[in-house]
Amino acid sequence: MFDTLSDKLQGVFKKLGGRGTITEKDLDEALREVRLALLEADVNYKVVKDFIAAVRERALGAKILSSLSPGQAIIDVVNQELVEVLGGGAVKLEKSNKPPTVIMLVGPKGAGKTTTTGKLALHLRRNGERPLMIGADPGRVAAAEQLQSLGKQLSIPVIAETGAVKPEAIVKKGLEEAKNLSSSYVIVDTVGHVQLEGEDVAGLVALHKQLQPTEVLLVADAMTGQEAVTAAESFNQAIPLTGLILTKLDGDARGGAALSIRAVTGVPIKFVGAGEKADALEPFYPDRFASRILGMGDMLTLIEKAKSEITEDEAQNLTDRMKKGDLTLDDFLGQYQRIKKMGPLSNLIGMLPGVGQIKKQLDLDNMDESYFGRVEAIIYAMTKEERRTPEIIDGSRRRRIALGSGTQPADVNRVLKQFKEAKKVLQQISSGKGPDISPLLRGQ
Repeated sequence: MFDTLSDKLQGVFKKLGGRGTITEKDLDEALREVRLALLEADVNYKVVKDFIAAVRERALGAKILSSLSPGQAIIDVVNQELVEVLGGGAVKLEKSNKPPTVIMLVGPKGAGKTTTTGKLALHLRRNGERPLMIGADPGRVAAAEQLQSLGKQLSIPVIAETGAVKPEAIVKKGLEEAKNLSSSYVIVDTVGHVQLEGEDVAGLVALHKQLQPTEVLLVADAMTGQEAVTAAESFNQAIPLTGLILTKLDGDARGGAALSIRAVTGVPIKFVGAGEKADALEPFYPDRFASRILGMGDMLTLIEKAKSEITEDEAQNLTDRMKKGDLTLDDFLGQYQRIKKMGPLSNLIGMLPGVGQIKKQLDLDNMDESYFGRVEAIIYAMTKEERRTPEIIDGSRRRRIALGSGTQPADVNRVLKQFKEAKKVLQQISSGKGPDISPLLRGQ
């Protein structure tokens, strides 16, 4: 996520970090580079201007130019300002005193509203709620079919129709069904718009009046940059938005929408989507997001993901064996299977502070989801002895393993190389030469 922006900002800080003291001129030069990096990331010009001015004022006010580590101090100042631009603190969903709580999802066509409806419903159910989904876009047959498919997949009730029926009629039916089912939340997927004007605005306002929603969340595609910001402004003028959901953050998002949309609209980001899977929706935390942008990792989110995939006993056993250097390919396989459930591997590595370089070592960017399947097949094709001591795997063994797993010897070599690299990194961590990930392994 935002690798280019992160790399450029880290380059600026690295220059400053090598100096004992810095002058006001050094600070201005560094901020000029930060400014260019933000503009290249498609951040709103006014937001960039205000951000740089605020960083400069705070940096000079904190007297960091004469501090012992000005580079680190400036990173801290930039981090604080990024958190402010992103909203300051996390903003949770509001809940109605009279259930069901109605959440109305709005946004441009193609932003991912229907998929997000399912993701949000799953998120709520995992938090003990009883959601119901309503498809109020009868003109798009695919939307109703997709929502019904998601409902069946997630075992969440859906009310959706297609044809000449009006959205208001579907919504009325859905709200009645919500009362019958004692649903605690109703999530309404509305019509997407290319441009919001005329009859579209009138229809949106009428539906809003009928629903009287507690939350009106705009679903915006982070990859569209400033177009997402413009869409947020136009929807906010039509009906009062209460929050934003940024989607497709796992794609080639430069960061402009995420860093601009809160400052321009004044509406808080409440969730971010980073993946196609139903559980790929995260509550938005400005401080964690700022840390990711600065390449400082996001251990809290990673820990939350890990908690659901590994028990404390398993984590302790793995930590102890890691310290002894006793990790085997069976351990490697087990971790791959857990990671596969947690999300894209490159995203997870990006959450670890100080180990961004592992991404290049392990060639993570070139992995696809099918790679996990090949890793499993390759390791399953090995004997127990080969998994315990992969050093014995020679050319003939590689060919046999490749044949047994339906892969090529080069694929076997790649898995063995990655195991060796990962083992080396984990041994460095356990010896105190890398970041401490023991809390992550313990799920703390």
